[in-house]
Amino acid sequence: MAQTDSNGQRPDPSDPYQRMAQTFPALAPEMLERVIAFGSEEKLPDGAMLFERGERSVDFFLCLEGGIEVLESDDEGERHVVHTHTPGQFTGELDLFNDRKILVTGRAVPGSRVLRVKRRDFQRMIAAEPDIGEIIMRAFILRRVGLMLHEQGGVTLIGPGHSANMGRIETFLTRNGYPHRRIDTEVDIDAGGFLDCFELTEEDLPVVVCEGRAHRNPSNAALADALGLTVAIDPEHVHDLVVVGGGPAGLAAAVYAASEGLDTAVIEGTAPGGQAGTSSKIENYLGFPTGISGQALAGRAQVQAQKFGAKLLVARGATGLDCSAVPFTVELEHGKSVKARAVVVATGARYRKLDLPRYCELEGNGIYYAATAMEAGLCADTEVVVIGGGNSAGQAAIFLARTVKHVHILVRGKGLAETMSSYLIERIEASEKISLHPYCEVTELKGEKHLTALKWVEKGGKEHCLDVGGLFVMIGAAPNTKWLDGCVELDAQGFVVTAEGATFAASKPGIFAVGDVRSGSVKRVASGVGEGSVVVSAIHKYLEGLNLAQAAE
Repeated sequence: MAQTDSNGQRPDPSDPYQRMAQTFPALAPEMLERVIAFGSEEKLPDGAMLFERGERSVDFFLCLEGGIEVLESDDEGERHVVHTHTPGQFTGELDLFNDRKILVTGRAVPGSRVLRVKRRDFQRMIAAEPDIGEIIMRAFILRRVGLMLHEQGGVTLIGPGHSANMGRIETFLTRNGYPHRRIDTEVDIDAGGFLDCFELTEEDLPVVVCEGRAHRNPSNAALADALGLTVAIDPEHVHDLVVVGGGPAGLAAAVYAASEGLDTAVIEGTAPGGQAGTSSKIENYLGFPTGISGQALAGRAQVQAQKFGAKLLVARGATGLDCSAVPFTVELEHGKSVKARAVVVATGARYRKLDLPRYCELEGNGIYYAATAMEAGLCADTEVVVIGGGNSAGQAAIFLARTVKHVHILVRGKGLAETMSSYLIERIEASEKISLHPYCEVTELKGEKHLTALKWVEKGGKEHCLDVGGLFVMIGAAPNTKWLDGCVELDAQGFVVTAEGATFAASKPGIFAVGDVRSGSVKRVASGVGEGSVVVSAIHKYLEGLNLAQAAE
C-alpha cells in the first residue's frame, strides 16, 4: 500500500525533501576527517549567525556538535526553519559555486561546534576530494530544487497570469533557478489583500516582492540586480576566454575551458540553456534514456562550469564587439564591458515571427515560443495551435496534450516526415488530442488584451476560425549575429562562417563560433555540445601562439 503524508496525500517522488539521505546527507567519519584538513573548528555561542540571506561568498560549514538551523524569510520578514543540520551534515546550496546573493540564513542552536571551510578552501576541497565533492554537488542541486518546489527562500510575483510582463518575469525567474511564489490576480481571491498590504494598484502590476520591498514591473536586468543574480565585472581584467551565449554549445565550451585551467566568463542575455532550455523534454540526447528537460540539462551544465571556476553573467547581453586589438572587448548592455584574449560566439538564433497584424501586441499575451509548465498552465483545458514541423514543435505538442483540450499542428508543407524525428511523429499520430493540418497558414489573430481566437486557411482556400488559449510559434530562427559589428565573415543568411575542419575558427584570429550560430552547423543539442567541447583545443593552440608572439616582441 502506498504511503501518505500527514495530510493524507501521497508523497511527491520528485520532491527532494522526500530524499533526505541525498538532500541532507551526513558524511561518513572517514570523510569527516578529510574535510577537517581544509577548515578550522569553532565553538559557537547560542544563536550565532553563520551567514544571512543576501550575503555573497559565504563559507561552508560542517556541523560537528549541536545543530545549524537553515532559515527562510516570508514577505513579512518572519523567519521559518527549512532544515536543521545535525552532526555530520553540511550547509550550502548552489550559490556556494558562484558570487550571487544567498537565499537563506544559518543560525547555530545551543551547544554547537562547527568546522568552517573558507570559500577558497572549499573550492580546493571539491577539486581534491572528488567523492566528497560528488555528494556535496548532488545535495546542493537537490536543495535548490527543493527551495523552488516549496517556494522557499525566494520572492513573490504578483500580477495577472496572462500578462506578457508577468510571463516574462516568471520565465526569467524559473530559467535562472530562482525560487518564487506566484499570485495570479486574475484568479486568486486573496490577491486584493496582498496588494493593499504593499499599497499597490492594478497599474503597478506585475510586482516582485523581495525582502519587504516591491519592485514594480522590473526589467530582467533590474530584477537580476535586485536579487543579486549579477556578479561584479572588472572591465580591466583580461580573461583568457569569454563565451558569448549560454546555450548548450556555449556552456560546453565553458565547462571544458574552465576545467582545463582557462580564465573563463560566460555572457548570457537571459538565462542559461538557450532555445534548448525551453524544451519540455529532450528524449534523443545520449545518456538520458527517459529524457531530460532543457532547463534541467542547462542547469546541470551551468553548475558544472561554475564548479570549475567559470563566471556566469546573466541579464547582460552582448551589444557589440571591439576586435581592433587583442584583448578583444565585448560590449554589454547598460554600458558594461568585458575583455578577453579569445572569444567564442555561441549566441545561437532568435525566434522567427509571423508577419501578421497585431502579432507583436499579442506576444506573451497568448503567443508563445516555448511550451513549459507555465504556458501549459495558462492554456489548460483550451484548444491551442502549434505552428512548425520540427522537433521543437513536436515536443511542444506532445507536452501540451497532457493538459489542454486539443492541440492543432499547422504546417505549410505536406507533413512532418521530412522535418521531425520519427519517434515524435509516432506519438503525435497515436494521440487522440493532437491533429495535424498540412498546407495551412494562419491569416488572422483575434483578441483584445489577450489572444482568444485565430483564423487559418488551407491550400484550397477553405478557412477555419478557432477559439484558442494559445498560439505556439516554432518556425525556426534567425542567427543572432548583429552584435559582431562586422568583425567576422557571415554567410548570406547571417550565420558565422568558420574554417574547414574542427577548429571552428572565424575569419578573425581569436574569434570562434559554435552551435546554431555557425554556418553549416547541425541544429541539434548534441551537435552544439560537441562543438563547444572540441573548440577548446583550437583555443589552446591560438593562445599558445599568442603567448609566443607577445614574448617575441
